[in-house]
Amino acid sequence: MTTKQTIPSDEDLTAFIDGELTAEEAARIEAIVKEDESTAERLEFLARASLPFKQAFAPLLAEAPREKLETMLAAIPPQQSAKSDPTPAFATRRRFLGALAASLVAGIAIDRAVIGIGARFSAKDENSEWRAVVADYISLYTAETLAGPVPGREDQAAQLAGLDEKLGLSLSPEAVSLPGIEFKRALLLQYDGKALAQIAYLDPETGPMALCIVKSDKGPKAPDLESRKGMNVVYWSNATHAFMLIGRIPVDRVQELAENARSRLSS
Repeated sequence: MTTKQTIPSDEDLTAFIDGELTAEEAARIEAIVKEDESTAERLEFLARASLPFKQAFAPLLAEAPREKLETMLAAIPPQQSAKSDPTPAFATRRRFLGALAASLVAGIAIDRAVIGIGARFSAKDENSEWRAVVADYISLYTAETLAGPVPGREDQAAQLAGLDEKLGLSLSPEAVSLPGIEFKRALLLQYDGKALAQIAYLDPETGPMALCIVKSDKGPKAPDLESRKGMNVVYWSNATHAFMLIGRIPVDRVQELAENARSRLSS
C-alpha cells in the first residue's frame, strides 16, 4: 500500500525555490511535484511571481521598533526542521515576512516599494501576470497600513504628478476619486521594468483598496471581473494603459466604482 505524501505548504515551496532545504527535503518535494499537478502549478506560480520583499521593505524594517518585533517573533513557536545549519534571523524570505507582518500589526505604514518579477508571461493573457503580482502585494495591506489623515487636494495633486511623467498620463485628484472611499496615497512602483502607478484608498467598511495602472500596448479591453487572494478585481484597458481596481469589496460595488473611475480616466 502506497502512503500518500503530505502536500507541501507555500512556505516549503518557497524554501525549495530559495535553495534552503536539505537534499532529502528537496528530493521529497521534487517527487511530489512530479506526481501532483496542483503542487507543480503552485510551485511554478511562486517561482514566477515571488516578490523581492526584503529589498522592497528594507526602509520599513529600518524604521520598525526592533525590540517589539523581536519580542513578537520570539513568541512564535519554531518550526521543526531537519536542517542542521540554522540561518541567522531575518536572513530568509520566510523570516522577513514574519517581521513584515509584525511591523504591520505595530501600525507602521508602507511608504515606498518596488514590485519585481521575471519576464515569463502566461501565453493566454500577459496582463493577468501583473494582476496576480499586484494582488499578492495588496493582500499584505491592512487598515493600519493606510492609517492617518486623508491628504489635502494639493498633496494629492503633488503625489499624482509624480506618476504622470513615467506613465504618460495626466491624473488629477478628481479623476481618481472614488465616491465614499478615502484617498490615502499615490505610489510609483515598478513591474517587470515598467512604471506602475498604485493609488491606495481606504474603504471604511471593507478596508484597503487600490487602483493600479501600467502601460500596455495590448489594445482596448472592456471591463472584466475576477477574484484574487480573497479580493474582487475589475480590470480593463485602453489603447495605451491597463487598469485594475482591487479590494475586499462586494462585486456590485467594485464594478460600480470601476465604471465611475473608467469614465473619468478616459475623458
